[in-house]
Amino acid sequence: MDRCAFLFDLDGVIFDTEGQYSVLWNALGQKYFSDSDFAWKIKGQTLSGIFSAYFPDNEAARKDVRAALARFEREMDYSYVPGAREFIEELRSRKFYSAIVTSSDRSKMENVYMAHPEIKGMFSRIFTGEDFPRSKPYPDCYLLGMKTAGAAPEDTFIFEDSFNGLQAAKDSGGNVIALATTNPREKVAPYASLVADDFTAISLDALLQMSR
Repeated sequence: MDRCAFLFDLDGVIFDTEGQYSVLWNALGQKYFSDSDFAWKIKGQTLSGIFSAYFPDNEAARKDVRAALARFEREMDYSYVPGAREFIEELRSRKFYSAIVTSSDRSKMENVYMAHPEIKGMFSRIFTGEDFPRSKPYPDCYLLGMKTAGAAPEDTFIFEDSFNGLQAAKDSGGNVIALATTNPREKVAPYASLVADDFTAISLDALLQMSR
């Protein structure tokens, strides 16, 4: 086994925030498209990708969405998914490469750092939506993570929760671990080698056996 890499989505994987985002994006979807399920269409995508797909020529709406999102992210609760911090700390103590690979932008991450200043020291790298050309469900972000880590897909473990993110992870060729924090277990299972409710059900040593 060559060098292993552990790549983590942020919202719904490390932090229990996806439910909060659903409230915001569903409200915005209702406002602009009369779509109260809008959040499920855009989860895992970058803001620029959402704008290109849904607000291509509406700068006023983009400005409104940016302002609403900025307010929301300053005030939201960034609580860890159960077991996430402990699992990541174990990776660090055993000197494995780990990275956040999120579609969130750098301004959002500043709010994360304010709430959890420890997060910067917990990972080898933090990639944001500005670092890759195409948003999830394209696999670009995870391929970049593997390349930077110097890890082969079969030695890479990717933790995801949204359908767009799971598709990106699957198409990258890595070992996909689906967190059933956002979607039902039976819905995420087809994308993943392993499904878990949270990190308290995940064993690092058991994962390492998957790539051998």
